[in-house]
Amino acid sequence: MSFGDEHGYGGDSGRTDDGFGGTGQTRTRLPDGRSGDMYGGPRRPARSSRSLITVVGVVVLLIAAIAFANRGGGGDASGGGKGAASEPGADPTAATGVQPVTGKNGEIPSGFARNEQGAASAAANYAVVLGSDGMFKQDSRHSIVDTVYTSAAAGKLKGPQDAAYSTAFLQKLGLDADGNPPQGSTFVTRTIPVGTKVENLSGDTAKVSVWYTGLIGMSGPDSTNPVRTTWKTWTFDLRWLGNEWKVTADSQKDGPAPVPGDVAASTADEISKAVEQFGGFTYAR
Repeated sequence: MSFGDEHGYGGDSGRTDDGFGGTGQTRTRLPDGRSGDMYGGPRRPARSSRSLITVVGVVVLLIAAIAFANRGGGGDASGGGKGAASEPGADPTAATGVQPVTGKNGEIPSGFARNEQGAASAAANYAVVLGSDGMFKQDSRHSIVDTVYTSAAAGKLKGPQDAAYSTAFLQKLGLDADGNPPQGSTFVTRTIPVGTKVENLSGDTAKVSVWYTGLIGMSGPDSTNPVRTTWKTWTFDLRWLGNEWKVTADSQKDGPAPVPGDVAASTADEISKAVEQFGGFTYAR
């Protein structure tokens, strides 16, 4: 993904935190979607991702993508919800709160409330965009980072990220130097939040964990890296700046991961069509 295996910034890029978890469910709205041969052999039961490689250093976002590459072939407080004064914790199982935000900063949803609900929604949406294929192209990556992070965090992050997303790294994923897949192939990288947990909320700062599953891989006739799933928890340190939540630092850890199901793996063509036909989500409670 690119998401990642997807950025610890402000001097704590490689850390992992314990004590995450909790459950939650987000209300979603669906924007437009985007966009073969069998991959990975005949139809077979899907299996969980294991033995992922941990990248020590600058870019937590690259963890999932690097693991995949090496495994393959080679506003204000009026928004409702629980409110800033309530005790932080796991969000309720049922979808609750105000309607999804309508604002956008480029392609990234904006206008999240300055309360627990808004912080959780912001974190979920930031996980989605930081796990998108835009992170594999320099111009769009810089735009995403400048939008999601504080200016100080973004300034420290972009240089090391550019070095990490090298031509050699992109080639491992089957992409060219500009982050594009081969003709007839589809590069799949998505973060799909399962739930959020507000770890802490105090004044202008919040810490939110996003439990997510991710997709990462190349779907195409010559792919040696079929699309796989990963399960991770992504924790964001947020600060309220300029009427918006901004990320000051973040970290990831593996899991919680469910037992793999017994659904047979789809063909590359089926995966490519699904990515083209089913658009990604924006998340708001």
